[in-house]
Amino acid sequence: MFDEYKNAITSQMASLSGVSDSIVSSAIEIPKINTHGDLAIAVPRLRVKGNPVQLAKTWAEAFVANEQISSALATGPYLNFRINRDSFAKKVLTTVATEGPRYGWTNEGAGKRVIVEFSSPNIAKPFHAGHLRSTIIGNFITNLYKAHGWDTISMNYLGDWGKQYGLLAIGYGRYGSEEKLVEDPIKHLYDVYVAINKDAEEDPTIHDQARAYFKKMEDREEDALALWQRFRDLSIVKYKDIYARLSIDFDVYSGESQVDDGMRRAMKMLYDAGLLVEDKGALLIDLEKYKLERVLVQKSDGTALYLTRDIGAAIERYEQYKFDKIIYVVASQQDLHLKQLFKTIELLDLPYADRFQHINYGLVKGMSTRRGTVVFLDDMLRDCKENMHNVMRENEAKYAQVPDPEDVADKLGISAIVVQDMMAKRIKDYDFNWDRILNFEGDTGPYIQYAHARLCSIERRASVGINLEADTSLLTEEHARELINLIARYPEILAGALQSLEPCNIVQYILKLTHATSAALENMRVVGQPDDIAEARLLMYHSVRIIIGNALTLIGLTPIERM
Repeated sequence: MFDEYKNAITSQMASLSGVSDSIVSSAIEIPKINTHGDLAIAVPRLRVKGNPVQLAKTWAEAFVANEQISSALATGPYLNFRINRDSFAKKVLTTVATEGPRYGWTNEGAGKRVIVEFSSPNIAKPFHAGHLRSTIIGNFITNLYKAHGWDTISMNYLGDWGKQYGLLAIGYGRYGSEEKLVEDPIKHLYDVYVAINKDAEEDPTIHDQARAYFKKMEDREEDALALWQRFRDLSIVKYKDIYARLSIDFDVYSGESQVDDGMRRAMKMLYDAGLLVEDKGALLIDLEKYKLERVLVQKSDGTALYLTRDIGAAIERYEQYKFDKIIYVVASQQDLHLKQLFKTIELLDLPYADRFQHINYGLVKGMSTRRGTVVFLDDMLRDCKENMHNVMRENEAKYAQVPDPEDVADKLGISAIVVQDMMAKRIKDYDFNWDRILNFEGDTGPYIQYAHARLCSIERRASVGINLEADTSLLTEEHARELINLIARYPEILAGALQSLEPCNIVQYILKLTHATSAALENMRVVGQPDDIAEARLLMYHSVRIIIGNALTLIGLTPIERM
């Protein structure tokens, strides 16, 4: 939104300084102190010989105001520019109100396809904190690529194969319950898995039975596969319920079990490329010269390892989807494995070897339910929902106005979890803090949702409607200037997020916008004002509400209108 105004500065400053347009353009930034100006240039960045303070003064005096830029002022080594507020405010607010949910979107990725693989839980194990992080970060990345015009495929690559499923089958024979399996397959299979592992500690032959059972699965024996398929299908149904609460709908449910032919082809390709080294009957790839260690791809008994399966999966995915980019959203503990995978694909000289990307993230520490037990996502969401509901009940008058308080409490709970997770850079570990996420004050999910609901309430109570022809020249207050500048920056924030794939950039922007909105509302009311002022202010708050809603949706949350 600032592009037109940056261009007006660039053309004049390039002429005055003798510096190329590209250098001038890259030097233009938003001032750190709002009162200094709307746009600024740090003169040293132009790399012109001379005293930066004197140069700033000389150029400020020579700069000619025009329709876009109303003034230039030297502040030390900085050139600060004021833009034409009337035309700028009108353009920004009408654009946001007109484009609505697509404000800030681009067609940059038109004709390109990206696969985002994320979440990827293991069937029969709890949906734990690591999977939650992968899930919400992966969903954000998918939404972000959609906003830039890419054809996106969200893929859930389930951990659904291996000896542990033989162990699970043996355990189900001892401890399985049809009723509990149908009621909550993930929890029941986890309980069975824990019980049979405990038995196996006292009776190691159970592991032999599990291996024998898994061999039947690999040999495609009908009975063995039928039970495993039932576990898988029921688990996916349960996962879909959980994902629906998180506003996620995967395009593809894949899994380790489905990579069979691709794995055999991968082994042949590795052999043909001369990458395999034999060691005591096992096969490995020596990546030590790339500082990536030696990696096992096949055990001495002929069993393939994860790397082989992942290479096979990558080959099959390209053949099926012809992706321009594939992103694996996986914890930082798997950094080495993903580097080994990408390097091996490169060494195989596959033509799409440069299209792979690993987006990693740190650990969540201290994450458990309030009851202190092992954390299932269901339990955590339930705890959040209950606590949010209790807080909402404290204000009886407002609570009575909420059409579906249970649903709102659930959305608030999810907002609390997601925003706490996305507050800092994703690679950082963080301490899960119940007291902080359940707080309606401060920089939390509920606080952001409250800001959105408050703006919806202002629109409902206003005596005037949204008028795109409102006289925005009446928005002369400093609070209005700051808000409109922040609104205008949203497309730039989206573009930056696509480069960094850091959800914290969006969250920090939303918080800055909500803080600025709160300050503006204290000084610039809508209700009780003359119609022309009320219309101008309402159009501004309407635009803020649209952007907060858009940003919440981008990070995977549902904006709340009443709470």
